[in-house]
Amino acid sequence: MVVGTQFTRSGATERYEVFHTDCPAREMVGHVTSRWGIWVLISLQTNDLRFFELRESIRGISEKMLSQTLRGLVEDGLIWRRVEPTTPPQVTYGLTEFGRDVGEPLADLFGRITSRLSAELAELRP
Repeated sequence: MVVGTQFTRSGATERYEVFHTDCPAREMVGHVTSRWGIWVLISLQTNDLRFFELRESIRGISEKMLSQTLRGLVEDGLIWRRVEPTTPPQVTYGLTEFGRDVGEPLADLFGRITSRLSAELAELRP
């Protein structure tokens, strides 16, 4: 049974048609795999961070791009945002359970790549 152009239901499981341009899962994958989305998710794997801590941990990201990336990931339910009513406001970000599920394989991938590069560099040294 087709429910819409991007969503089908087959029995008890639901499946998104990710190759369709209107698929909501496709937009979320775009946020996660964006230039900065991956780095935000990896940075938040170990602990919650305030905005300026995230900005300093991700070299090369501008405040504007960090804000846009965070906004998309919050809307997708991958990270949460907490604002402390101070002057100036302190904004802290952390991973939701869903964000941890998505971020763990990314952190693992990053770990595998860096360990492989480290091994290759060690082989090249005299």
